[in-house]
Amino acid sequence: MKEILMKYMAKYTSLNEEEQQAITEEIIIEEFEKGTYLIKQGGSPTKKCFFVLKGCVRQYHIDNDGKEVTSNFYTEEQAILLFNFEEPDQSSNYSLTCMEDSVLVVADLDSEQEMYKVYSELEYMTRSMMESYLSNAQTELATFVRSSPEERYKTIIQTRTDLLTRVPQHQLASYLGVTPESLSRIKKRTR
Repeated sequence: MKEILMKYMAKYTSLNEEEQQAITEEIIIEEFEKGTYLIKQGGSPTKKCFFVLKGCVRQYHIDNDGKEVTSNFYTEEQAILLFNFEEPDQSSNYSLTCMEDSVLVVADLDSEQEMYKVYSELEYMTRSMMESYLSNAQTELATFVRSSPEERYKTIIQTRTDLLTRVPQHQLASYLGVTPESLSRIKKRTR
């Protein structure tokens, strides 16, 4: 699993192999069973962030009608960034749960700050990752908003085909903003 991290660091930094190795020795990698909650909606905010080495993590919330609404799926080589840790009185607005047995890098923001002092390139890498993530998220949201449900499904087929077999269809439908029945009709039309 550490090879994946080293490949990722090589992509975003100019750290030499020895520095990359030292960083991977300090990073915490944990295994989580399918069904494990990383965060629960209504729970306390966390200072942890995650990077998926293996597996699939679903982000969702329960709306006012008691219905689960899926907002994202995180799979291999995707960071799960949390933004409400600065507001300790605010509870989490969503849940994160492992859809599969997963292997994640678990980073604590305080220890991450300490690592930045030793490896300034690591801070650059993190910033580059966040910029890339936010840029992609903005693009995906803009595309999602202006797309029809059928176009959203076609985008999933082109960009995240693995989700079609990795997540239950009712959750994929929720992610696309349609009912499971509508998703079935869309799938029939796009065959």
